[in-house]
Amino acid sequence: MAGGAALVPVPGALLFALLWMAAAAAGDGPGGSPAPGAFGRVYRGAVNISAERVYAFAYSSEPGQVDAVRVYVNSSSENLQYPVLFVVRQQKGVLSWQVPLIFRGLYQRTYNYQEVSRTLCPSEPTPETGPSDQIIFVDVSSMAPFNIAYELLVTRLENFQLETNKAFNFTASPSQPQYFLYKFPQDVDSVIIKVVSDAVYPCSVVSVQDIVCPVYDLDHNVEFNGVYQSMTKQAAITVQRKDFPGEQFFVVFVIKPEDYACGGSVPSSIHGNVNRTWNLQRTKNLQVTIVPSIKKSVYVQAMFFSFLSFLSFYLGSVVVAFVHYIRVRRKASAGRLSPEDGSGIMTSSHPITASTPEGSSYGAIDESSSSGGRQLSSPERRPPAGSDTDSSVEEESDFDTMPEIESDKNVIRTKVFLYLSDLSRKDRRIVSKKYKIYFWNIITIAVFYALPVIQLVITYQTVVNVTGNQDICYYNFLCAHPLGVLSAFNNILSNVGHMLLGFLFLLIVLRRDILHRRAMEMKDVYTLDYGIPKHFGLFYAMGIALMMEGVLSACYHVCPNYSNFQFDTSFMYMIAGLCMLKLYQTRHPDINASAYSAYASFAVVICLAVLGVVFGKNDMWFWVIFSMIHVLASLALSTQIYYMGRFKIDGPDSDLGIFRRAAMVLYTDCIQQCSRPMYMDRMVLLIVGNLVNWSFAIFGLVYRPKDFASYILGIFICNLLLYLAFYIIMKLRSSEKLLPIPLFCIVATAVVWAAALYFFFQTLSSWEETPAESREKNRPCILLGFFDDHDVWHFLSAAALFFSFLSWPQQQEQKSEAQLHGALLHGATWKLHEEMQLVDLLRGDVLV
Repeated sequence: MAGGAALVPVPGALLFALLWMAAAAAGDGPGGSPAPGAFGRVYRGAVNISAERVYAFAYSSEPGQVDAVRVYVNSSSENLQYPVLFVVRQQKGVLSWQVPLIFRGLYQRTYNYQEVSRTLCPSEPTPETGPSDQIIFVDVSSMAPFNIAYELLVTRLENFQLETNKAFNFTASPSQPQYFLYKFPQDVDSVIIKVVSDAVYPCSVVSVQDIVCPVYDLDHNVEFNGVYQSMTKQAAITVQRKDFPGEQFFVVFVIKPEDYACGGSVPSSIHGNVNRTWNLQRTKNLQVTIVPSIKKSVYVQAMFFSFLSFLSFYLGSVVVAFVHYIRVRRKASAGRLSPEDGSGIMTSSHPITASTPEGSSYGAIDESSSSGGRQLSSPERRPPAGSDTDSSVEEESDFDTMPEIESDKNVIRTKVFLYLSDLSRKDRRIVSKKYKIYFWNIITIAVFYALPVIQLVITYQTVVNVTGNQDICYYNFLCAHPLGVLSAFNNILSNVGHMLLGFLFLLIVLRRDILHRRAMEMKDVYTLDYGIPKHFGLFYAMGIALMMEGVLSACYHVCPNYSNFQFDTSFMYMIAGLCMLKLYQTRHPDINASAYSAYASFAVVICLAVLGVVFGKNDMWFWVIFSMIHVLASLALSTQIYYMGRFKIDGPDSDLGIFRRAAMVLYTDCIQQCSRPMYMDRMVLLIVGNLVNWSFAIFGLVYRPKDFASYILGIFICNLLLYLAFYIIMKLRSSEKLLPIPLFCIVATAVVWAAALYFFFQTLSSWEETPAESREKNRPCILLGFFDDHDVWHFLSAAALFFSFLSWPQQQEQKSEAQLHGALLHGATWKLHEEMQLVDLLRGDVLV
C-alpha cells in the first residue's frame, strides 16, 4: 500500500459481528435492509411492489462437518399473476422459487402449491482448524400492487448425512423435495441405495447426483444430472465409488405431480387446464437404507462357478465316451461284438447281406413280392454308400432316385400301413446334403441377425450410461451387479451355459458323424443297411441355435425392455422348430421340409411376433387376423401330415378343382368310412393338435395377452410336447424297451425342466408395465449373493435343453441279429401310422 501502510486482516468473526449489528440497526424495514434471522423461528409479514423483506441467517460450521439448511415458506395467495418470489443467496450460489409453485403435468395440466420447502446446497467441509462462519440471505418480494402475506421458517438439518446399514425415514411432496448426503466408508467400493414405501402413489423419483450446486430437486429438472429412476413402492440404485471422485454423493427424492409415469391415472377432478392447489395432498413417506454391495472377490467366484459348472459337462461326456470305448475294446478282444455296440463289421457272406447290397435304401420294401412283401431293393438304386461327400453337385431337385417302377408316390405314401423304408428311398448323399443346408443357413442367419443386435444393445447401454435414465432398462435392480460399462453383468454371465453346452453338443455330433463316416468307409453292414437313416445336418443346426440363444439372450439382458424382447425369443422359436423338424425327419427323411422353407416359416413367425409386440396390446383387428392365420396354418399343416405331403391343390379347373377335391375327401373319409378314418393314429394326433391350437387362438382372441412373444413361444412348446407325448405312447404300444442311458437323459430332462420352469415363473421384472411398477417385483440375489432367480433359470434351461438334445439324437436301433434277420430292422419296419411323431426320443445309446 502507498505510504507504507499495511493491510491488517479482519477476523471472520469480527466481520460477521459487524454485519450482524448493521442489520440489527437497520431493522426489518421496507427498504430491503437485511433483518437478522434466527433458526427455528417463524417469520410472518407482507410484501408488495414497494415493500420487500430481506433476512440474514448466520451460523458457524465446524471443520469436517457438512451443515445443511432448509427453508420453509408459505403464502395464502393463490394469485398466479402476482406470486411471492423467494431468493436465497449463499456464499457460492443463488436459489429462487415462487409461491404458488407451479408444476406442469400431462397435456399441460397445472398443479399449484402454496407451501414450499427446499434444502439449500450445503457448505463444503473445510480443512481449516477453526470454525467457518456462514451467512445466508433470504429475499422476499412481489410485484403485486397490494399486500400479500407470507410465512418463513429456516432450520438447520440434524440428519442430513446418511449412514451405512441404517434406515432413515422421512416425508416428501412435490413442493417439498428432500435430499441427503452419503460418504463412502474406507472399505466400501460399491453400495446399493434401497428405498421403500408403504404406499404405491404418489409417484416419486430417486436420483443420485454428484456434489454440485445447485442440486436438481424439482420434477422438471431432476433428470438433468446424475442417475435416476421412478418409483412406486420400491427402488434400488447401485453406486460405485469410482464414479464419484469426491467419494460422496447426494441422494435426491422428488415426488411427481402426477402418477402417469408410474402407471397411475390422472385425477378426474383436474382434467383439462384447470388450476388447483395441492398442498400436502401428495405426501409420501419414504425409507432409505444404504447397504454395501458385493466385493470383487464375489465376481471372481461367480465366474468360476459359471464356467466350472458347465465344463463339468465336458468332463462327463469324456468319461462316458471313454467308458464306451473301453467296453467296445474289451468285447472286440473277446470276439463278442454285437449289433448293440454299433461297430460290428459284417462280410458279404453274411446271410442277410446276400439280399442287402451296399446301395440299398435302408431296407426298402417291395409290396409286389410274393414273399410277404419284403424284398430288398435293387442294388442299382444308389451309388456306393461310402461316397458321402459334399463334392457332388447334384441337387435333390435334379432327379428323383426312386426307380421308375416304384415312382408312384401317391400309391406308396398313401398306403394304410406305411413303413420307414417307404419314406427313405432317395439317395442318401442327396438327402444328407439337403439337411446340411440347415447348418450352413443357420450360421448365415446367426451372423446377420446377431451383428445389428449387438450394435443396438451397445447403443442402449451407452444411452443409459450417458443420460443416467435407469427407466430405459428393466433390470432386477436389487440384484444388478455392474462390471465396466455393463449395468447387470450377472444377467449376461448366466447365459454362458447355452454357449458352452451348445458347443459341446456340436462336438458330440461331430464325433458321431466321424464315427458314422468311418463305419461307412469300412462297409459296416449295420451302418449301411440297418437302422434309422443318419443325417446330422439338423443336429448341427440345433447346436448352433443353442449357442445363439445364449448370445442373443445375453444381448437382451444388456438392456431388457419392450423394444428388444424379440432378441431373447427369436432363437427359442428356431430351437423349438428345429427340434420338431428333426424329430419328424428321423422317420420321414424323404418328405421333411427343406431348409429354405423351414427358415422362411421361422421368418414369418418372427415377423408376426414383432407385429404382436407392437399392435397386440390394444388392437383387436390384429388378434382377429392372427387367429385366422393360426387356425388356417394348423389345418394346412394337418392336411400335409395326414396325406404325407400328397394332398395337392390342383385340378382341371384352377378355381373349382380344390373345392371338388375337398368335397370328395369329405365324402370318402367322413361318409363312406365314418366309423374309422383311413389313418386312425394320425387322425387322433391331428385332432388333438388342432384342438390345442384352436384353443390358443381363442384364448388370444379373448384375453389378448400383453406378452405376445411368450404367447407364441407357448404355442411352439405345447405342440412339441404334444408330439413328444404321442411318440412316447406309440413307443409303449410297440413294446419298445427303454435303454438305460436314454432313460437317464429323459428323467434328467424332466427334472431339470421342472426346476427351470419354477425359477422362470418367479417374475422379477416386467416390461409390460411401467418401470416403477416393474421394480415392485425386484428381489435380492439367491445364489452366491450374485445371481437372482432369472439367472438360475438361465443355468437350468441351458442344461435342460442340452439333456433334451441328447434324448433324441439319431442313433442306431439296438436289436440283436436274430431280430434283424427276417424283419430287416425293427426301426426300418415300424408302421408309420403307429409313430406319427416329431421326436425320436428313446432309441439306442445317447449321442456320446
